[in-house]
Amino acid sequence: MGKRDELIEKYADDLKNKCGMEPDMDLLTKVTIGCGPSIYNADASTVASSQEAELETVKNNFLIKKLGLSDGPELMDAINSVIETYGKSERNKYRAVVYYMLTKHFRKEAVYG
Repeated sequence: MGKRDELIEKYADDLKNKCGMEPDMDLLTKVTIGCGPSIYNADASTVASSQEAELETVKNNFLIKKLGLSDGPELMDAINSVIETYGKSERNKYRAVVYYMLTKHFRKEAVYG
């Protein structure tokens, strides 16, 4: 099993045990691959949910650019909802898990078709 597969297993475990959802492994794999090499970097692989600038980056680079959503207050509401589901006190909020939940939230799985 390669490093990426190990990370995908870890993300699936977070979705099951911390977020209470059964992951769609095919979609999770595609979202993880979509994150590129950032998943191997300790800092880039996580979302610093307490930093406003980081949440803006998620909104602009992922929701607007990647998923093709229009900017509006519902984007930040969704990000905050996902952070809440993951657990605000959870130290490591993996970017791939956050992106996966946002993809599901906006029903944009087709982007990874």
